[in-house]
Formats: sequence, structure tokens, C-alpha cells
Amino acid sequence: MLTIGMLGGMSWESSAEYYRLANVLVRERLGGLHSAKVVLHSVDFAEIERMQVDGRWDDAGKALAEAAAQVQAGGADFLLICTNTMHKVFDQVQAAVDIPVVHLGDTTAQAIRQAGFSTVGLLGTGFTMDQPFYRERLESHGLTVLVPSAEDQAIVHRIIYDELCLGIVREQSRRAYQDVIARFEGAEGVILGCTEIELLLSQADVPVPVFPTTRLHVEAAVERAIQANL
Repeated sequence: MLTIGMLGGMSWESSAEYYRLANVLVRERLGGLHSAKVVLHSVDFAEIERMQVDGRWDDAGKALAEAAAQVQAGGADFLLICTNTMHKVFDQVQAAVDIPVVHLGDTTAQAIRQAGFSTVGLLGTGFTMDQPFYRERLESHGLTVLVPSAEDQAIVHRIIYDELCLGIVREQSRRAYQDVIARFEGAEGVILGCTEIELLLSQADVPVPVFPTTRLHVEAAVERAIQANL
């Protein structure tokens, strides 16, 4: 089995879910006492978040690139950036290591295409929804990506940073997200494009198919890790 590298801590709430899912999926596939081989580097999210707010994306990219090099040095065979937003600096991270970095947008887009859909709504941080880096990656797979209004983006973003990243899950916030999703026009499905959103929403909460990026990313990683020995 290959060793999965995880670059996490953004936030640690969702990184814990990455680690949990990797081990659950390996046990389901291999049975018994099997667990995932993982090297995890967890950054201080307060430092990264400040860089996001200040627009210092190059500094953030350098910080994650240094962390990624440490993950590789720890024995990882490939790497996951355990956050949607920080895929903005994907190229800097990939350039810092010799191992593959599995792009979360690619695994998500592949799942959407396999489901037979082409038009999806996107929920995520304000950076992910408003800036082109993530949408363009999805669109490169032939998808049409819809984003909420500016007002709805502000609601989604606030709940992520003020609640979900702090482990706070509120029913009123779940209803707020459901209202945002209801305002998507023409979406065949919805991307839960922030790793923390899966702490708040599941398929049972949404009338159209959802694409949970954390789970899809980890599923692809576990498949890659296990297939190496088959």
C-alpha cells in the first residue's frame, strides 16, 4: 500500500475528517486491522487565513510548499492538499515536490461527469466561489459551474469561517445553506466545495445530488494507494 501524504490544518476540523475517512475506506476495502498509511502535516490555520485575507497568496503558497516538502520527506508517495481554497496555490505546491499532488478539483469533476451531469452549483469559501482558479479547473473538464449571488456568497463564507472551522454546527446555518441551494437555477447537482461544509450538509439535506469534495478526494487517494499492490 502506498503512503498518502496529507497537507492539512485548514481547518483541522476537516483534516480530521480526511484522516478518519482514509482509515474507514481502507478498512472497508481490506478488512481486519488494516488502516491507511498516512503522513500528515498540519499547519497553523490562523497564519494561512491572515495571508488569505491580506491577499498574500504567494506567501501562502511558499508556506504550503515548505510543508509539502516535509510531507514528501516523511515518506509520502503522493500528496493531498486537504482544502479547496488553497488549491489556488496548487502549482507552487506541486513544484516543491517530486511526488504527484492529486488535485481535488479533478477528482470532483470526474465524479460529476461519471454521474452524467454537466451543470452544477458551487458552494465554498468566498475565495473559491468568486475567484476563477477553482471554477476554471472544473470547467476544463467540460462542466458549467454556477455560483451564488454576492449576498449568498457572503452567507456561505461567514458560516464556514465563523462556525464550521471552529467546530460549530447550527441548524439555522444548515437551513441557510439549503436556501442558497434552492436559489441555484439549472443546477443538476451541487458541489460541497469546502471541506468543512460536509460537517453541515449531507445528501439527506439537499434535493439534488451533492458532490462532497472531501470524500471524493479521499476515495481517489485510497484507490490509488491500494491499487499499487493489486
